[in-house]
Amino acid sequence: MSYPPSSPSAPPPGINPAIFSGGETAPYPSGPGYPPGAYPPPGGYPQPMETYPPAGGYPQPGIPMTHQPQPGAGYPPPGAMQPGSDWMPIPTGVPVCPRGLEYLTMIDQLLVHQKVELLEAFLSFETKNKYTIKNSLGQKIYTAKEDTDCCTRNCCGNSRPFDIKIKDNAGMEIIHLSRDLRCSSCCFPCCLQRLEVFAPPGQFIGAVVQEWSILTPQFRVENERGEAVFKIEGPCCTFSICGDVDFQVLSTNGIEVGKISKQWSGLLREAFTDADHFGITFPIDLDVKMKATLLGALFLIDYMFFEKEGNKESDGPGML
Repeated sequence: MSYPPSSPSAPPPGINPAIFSGGETAPYPSGPGYPPGAYPPPGGYPQPMETYPPAGGYPQPGIPMTHQPQPGAGYPPPGAMQPGSDWMPIPTGVPVCPRGLEYLTMIDQLLVHQKVELLEAFLSFETKNKYTIKNSLGQKIYTAKEDTDCCTRNCCGNSRPFDIKIKDNAGMEIIHLSRDLRCSSCCFPCCLQRLEVFAPPGQFIGAVVQEWSILTPQFRVENERGEAVFKIEGPCCTFSICGDVDFQVLSTNGIEVGKISKQWSGLLREAFTDADHFGITFPIDLDVKMKATLLGALFLIDYMFFEKEGNKESDGPGML
């Protein structure tokens, strides 16, 4: 007799008796005595089709699926604004306007910051003025740079003729400002200041013309047809002492519609440099050509009243 004794119901050697006999550990019961449906069939239960994700993947948790914006439907094109970029994205879907002025359709305020030039601060050597033009959120819109020669800058001072090129983030010239050599004193009424604005370069869109006055700065803003659209009036004294100096932008019937402000930028900056900060406001629905012309008026006011000559202030009382 063999040991252990064999039995007709005994499992073969090496087989778990529970599996052989169909006990509770059997994965797939097939004999009598097992509750029907208590165990999954081989391969598991089929998953319901509706629980599978839709084509394209799962949505992020807590974020509803929405229609994705397409370029040309009021959104900037791909790459127009890179993450972390400090440039304003190019508006799209803008009605016909001069190339590069699309930015101005969406804003009613501009900030103009002049770059500090150390050579001017320490040696009183006049260099080309450079500016950054931003929106109210601090995003860059344009850069501007004076185009003059060394002799003109250091001999003519703040009365010098100049061309200023205003460019976008791609380096394309968008607006061109041109100023001739003229007088600004009320003692020479026949040769007062005039600045012309071109956008795009070569296309005249407006001008800023100084009007004769004794006590306060007066300007006339004209469109491309030579018609007066706005007036600009400054204070009797343009000294900047711990506060802003405001030039009011008025309609032809005397209603204030905007303002050009020379902003106080701190004692050290004001005392040792001519790198000024300016702000300008205008109606948001104003024609972009007139917005560009008012921006030109800001630069003319900067040169006439706040540009230093040999580290000496040029602002003062009246128009003498």
